[in-house]
Amino acid sequence: MSTRTLIRGGLVITAADEIHADVLIEDGRVAALAAHASDAALSWSAERTIDATDKYVIPGGVDAHTHMELPFGGTFASDTFETGTRAAAWGGTTTIVDFAVQTPGRALREGLDAWYAKADGQCAVDYAFHMILSDVNEHSLKEMDLLVEEGITSFKLFMAYPGVFYSDDGQILRAMQRSASNGGLIMMHAENGIAIDVLVEQALAAGRTDPRYHGEVRRALLEAEATHRAIQLARVAGAPLYVVHVSAEEAVAELAAARDKGLPVFGETCPQYLFLSTDNLAEPGFEGAKYVCSTPLRPREHQAALWRGLRTNDLQVVSTDHCPFCFVGQKELGRGDFSKIPNGLPGVENRMDLLHQAVLDGHLSRRRWIEIACASPARMFGLYPKKGTIAPGADADIVIYDPHAEQTLSAETHHMNVDYSAYEGRRITGRVETVLSRGELVLNERRFTGRAGHGVYTPRATTQYLG
Repeated sequence: MSTRTLIRGGLVITAADEIHADVLIEDGRVAALAAHASDAALSWSAERTIDATDKYVIPGGVDAHTHMELPFGGTFASDTFETGTRAAAWGGTTTIVDFAVQTPGRALREGLDAWYAKADGQCAVDYAFHMILSDVNEHSLKEMDLLVEEGITSFKLFMAYPGVFYSDDGQILRAMQRSASNGGLIMMHAENGIAIDVLVEQALAAGRTDPRYHGEVRRALLEAEATHRAIQLARVAGAPLYVVHVSAEEAVAELAAARDKGLPVFGETCPQYLFLSTDNLAEPGFEGAKYVCSTPLRPREHQAALWRGLRTNDLQVVSTDHCPFCFVGQKELGRGDFSKIPNGLPGVENRMDLLHQAVLDGHLSRRRWIEIACASPARMFGLYPKKGTIAPGADADIVIYDPHAEQTLSAETHHMNVDYSAYEGRRITGRVETVLSRGELVLNERRFTGRAGHGVYTPRATTQYLG
């Protein structure tokens, strides 16, 4: 049975266009667009019609950086694939790309299979995986080729976290050389972890144990230095590079300089770096622990450089790095020692709304909002045009967005499985009203109608951002 849905009366916004158009959906895909009241639009009939008058009709968000159920610091991220993807849907995100983790000394395949098993049958929206390389050796390098063929086309390496995920420059170079030949994209956590560990040790020895020192020891210059080094290693390898969660003005400058040379170097930032700062890390009474993530929050003056980078396309993507830990019982593991606070913030539900607020605040255009939140992440990670746009043949991942509704962000009302909001009490304008995933209603006028298991695993092509 063919099922058709018609979305009438809205302003369709993609990265390329803003058009007053009706959208016809058939069998889970966009079938056609036509101007309001045109002969074509008037000729359409459907089993279900959605009225989008005075609303935006936008592609479902693509969050290319989430960590559901991630083991970290003796605990686990508090969102499961079920709770995390449900929260994503509430926030207008219809595809996540999560990170499968290789256990040191074990095969990539073993880690990937473990993540397939965690997510299988649990997700409310579609999902894909990157692979974290914890152990670069001849075996894992060969496995990279096989994973690219399977649709796992990006690999994350860490210059941070010695003894956990850390890779040295030689390992990084080998992985980059491999990606240059197999088409994979290396994603880099760029912080000089060896130097940071020295500063951590010195701070704790001096009695500086509060959460705010997490930000002080993870110096902006050590993010910039690692970003510079990663870029040079990628140049030597002849490989493209994607730097995750860029937070410092000096790191943006390194990316911009590389891109000015025409190098295939890309960067993402996250809402926390655009809207929060070291002021939050310094909140009294251990409250600052809620804001501990890596790279860390920076002083507020770094935000202007991040917004500028998003406007000039020196930063291409805004992802969340959603990695929630409850304040009670998880963040509290670091009382008396900031280095034991689990690193990560909740945010998968807030990204689309915060970026819409950025449009109202004059930081971004509406089309750039959709570009950095939907189209560019889809292109960067081989999901476009199946995801990230509204065009004939694309998956009908579509959000009806009310640009006039006002809301207050709060742990009382969010759907992430975490006991605090990083944006508690923040008033914003704009709210997701209805969400379709592959043509199925998962959120209908602010009522969740989705289910665990609707979301399907989505293999990816190699990056479409080159050339």
